[in-house]
Amino acid sequence: MIKKTIAIILGSFFIAIGVNYFVIPHHLVEGGIVGISLIGKYAFQLQPGLITIILSCPLYLLAFFVDRKYFYNGIHGLLVSSFFIDLFQPISFYSSLPVYISSICGGFIIGIGISILLTNHISSGGLDLLALMLAKFTSINVGIFILFFDSIVILIGSIVIVETTILYSGMLVAIIGVTTVSITSYFKHKK
Repeated sequence: MIKKTIAIILGSFFIAIGVNYFVIPHHLVEGGIVGISLIGKYAFQLQPGLITIILSCPLYLLAFFVDRKYFYNGIHGLLVSSFFIDLFQPISFYSSLPVYISSICGGFIIGIGISILLTNHISSGGLDLLALMLAKFTSINVGIFILFFDSIVILIGSIVIVETTILYSGMLVAIIGVTTVSITSYFKHKK
């Protein structure tokens, strides 16, 4: 229980810092439900953490019936990471890094956060949860599913949000995916 609590707090912290300090200042679009929530923030000034919770509800309902372990482990990750994303939003005003540095660093930091959660069978909500369920029923690494979902979201984001550059958002998502695949594969082989 203590290990999962530490994983939830640490993983959520990394995700929140990555989103707020590196992604939001450049109007980059991450992937998954968080990416959709960022599109809502850029277009309508909505709170991305709150939107992530709302949009994740149907997937958590599915998880409740498919595998309650994912529901119970994931609901904590969803709530804490979403809370941290909204809590740390003020730091987005202090970032002055170039967009390419933000894409690289943000991708790496968010990937670490997601990996901390996933290696402990926790999700930060939304499509990560769906990716965990799909990975359970297939032999495909969870990071591959996340990379696929994220790519679709950044394509939509680049169409809807003019300031979003598909190149840097794509770089961000690729680094998140590679980081997640690398870390989760390492720990999977270690077990």
